[in-house]
Amino acid sequence: MTKLKVRIPCDEANHVCDKTQYNDASLWEKIKLNIHLLYCKACRGYTKNNTRLTKVMKQSKVECLDIKHKDSMKKELEKAIRDQAS
Repeated sequence: MTKLKVRIPCDEANHVCDKTQYNDASLWEKIKLNIHLLYCKACRGYTKNNTRLTKVMKQSKVECLDIKHKDSMKKELEKAIRDQAS
């Protein structure tokens, strides 16, 4: 019979917290994270800050470049680097 590993170290808890922020964490990972947060003050702080950051980013009016502009900038940068190397 295998034992369920419920307790996780802080680095794994922080990784699961990050995954949760992007909706990539499984239910079991979320359960283990919440158990970890019951006894770890440092990770509760990390999770609180992560949650706050996510909320601020969702409320921001930041606009990302579309792929066309990103590619254009990348080509210009590569050209500038080649010109400097010559």
